[in-house]
Amino acid sequence: MSADHLTDRLREARSAEDLDPLIAKIPYARFLGLSAELDGEELRVRMPFAERLIGDSSVPALHGGSVGALLESTAIFTVLRSTETDELPKTVTLTVDYLRSGRAEATWARARVTKRGRRIVIVHAEAWQGDVDKPIATANVHFLLKSVEPAAPPTST
Repeated sequence: MSADHLTDRLREARSAEDLDPLIAKIPYARFLGLSAELDGEELRVRMPFAERLIGDSSVPALHGGSVGALLESTAIFTVLRSTETDELPKTVTLTVDYLRSGRAEATWARARVTKRGRRIVIVHAEAWQGDVDKPIATANVHFLLKSVEPAAPPTST
């Protein structure tokens, strides 16, 4: 996706408060079937169940990579929604804690910015199935944002 195209999609998503058109342009998010909705001010991302997401067919349990991708994607979308950046944030670190097996059903995730600096944003995300109070995994993500150049002072004529 070109930078100009991304910038346009971000602006559209922010003005409409609808991230789904942006999500649809991201190939891996499409593969996971991600969709977003607002619950009040909270962004929630849904990953529907699909057989291709199973990692252990004997249980069956969701593959940890798909759960981790859901958490990272939710964190990215939260940063995009809560900042004025025109570029995708770059993941510096991603730490996922797997708390229980993900069952063969839809999985939800939400995230919150815990610290925002000029260039670094720290986000905590959690994924659950059925009961929001029983997360199946959590993540802490550090992102690098493009440094925003200060506006040039007005020139006097």
